[in-house]
Amino acid sequence: MTPEKQREIASKGGRAAHQKGTAHEWTSEEARSAGRKGGQISRGGRGRLVDGDASQPVIGQIADPGATPSGFDGH
Repeated sequence: MTPEKQREIASKGGRAAHQKGTAHEWTSEEARSAGRKGGQISRGGRGRLVDGDASQPVIGQIADPGATPSGFDGH
């Protein structure tokens, strides 16, 4: 089956579910959670500790609060 045909069938199902009132409607918290999960997956594991390697900081963690990023002179 072609991707176009699959989309057409799925679209019909989605419209029917909304008309029937059984379609899922995302809450803002569900959407936030899904976005967070997707962001974690899309990074491919970057920023997470791998094999207990504590020498690499986790994203969002500041290893040295006084340090500046490489090449940044504050101007």
